[in-house]
Amino acid sequence: MESIQGKIAVITGGASGIGLAMAKRFAAEGAKLVLADVEDAALQSAANELAATGAEVLAVRTDVARFDDVQDLANRAVDRFGKVHIVCNNAGVATAGFLAEATIHDWQWVVGVNLFGVINGVQAFLPILLRQGEECHFVNTASIAGLIVGPGMGIYCTTKHAVVALSEALYHEMQLMQTKVGVSVLCPAWVNTKIVDSGRNRPAGAANPTEELGPTAKMLQEYTRQVVKAGLSPDVIANHVVSAIVAKQFYILTHPEMTPAVQMRMDAIIGGSAPGFVPPPGINKIQ
Repeated sequence: MESIQGKIAVITGGASGIGLAMAKRFAAEGAKLVLADVEDAALQSAANELAATGAEVLAVRTDVARFDDVQDLANRAVDRFGKVHIVCNNAGVATAGFLAEATIHDWQWVVGVNLFGVINGVQAFLPILLRQGEECHFVNTASIAGLIVGPGMGIYCTTKHAVVALSEALYHEMQLMQTKVGVSVLCPAWVNTKIVDSGRNRPAGAANPTEELGPTAKMLQEYTRQVVKAGLSPDVIANHVVSAIVAKQFYILTHPEMTPAVQMRMDAIIGGSAPGFVPPPGINKIQ
């Protein structure tokens, strides 16, 4: 895609963080926006902020874990703008803690948003992009946690590895079918967003019987809050995304300092050794 000027971009999780940063960057490039988020007040605020800059914006409250919601998002995007060119399956949530402390509700919530959110986005929008026969692009937000694994983020890592695999399969298939649908998978490390507080949007049906976190979860949540606060600005990530769309780049790795960790995992796989990791402070002292 030589330029995104005049293109129609759909962004889930678009009311804050990386999603909102992408929306602002796309708008600056002259794209029209379809903004989706489960947090209605934040969604309307983001849409108003973007509209005040002159951007053309459609805001649609969407629970990406529900296919009917995402299909409605796709229908409304086409109804409003006639076409869709860029689909950013970006919405995401996170829990922390060892798997021994996790509940089935934790799994259902995180898998529903992080993995089925992307699945639903592909299922709803791929037929539209294929019918158009124009240069189009999926950007699926995974994480560096889709390429490496450490303790305490097992559920999150599981979903993000799946998003990478889904994106790779989609890329291969679009190439074999000789389509004009491009695919990128975004794999950032720490970014200054509200991901640590994503529980604010956790639905009642996925709530745990008690809100009390286990000891490991408490420690990891505080550690994550600190490193996220010191992370890259979402604006930097958005710049990477625009460059990747234009260059038709598949893997979007925004933190080069994480390359040795990815290489260590690949070496372990090839060598048949046990996986290694560099523990965050204190995690190797848990009993």
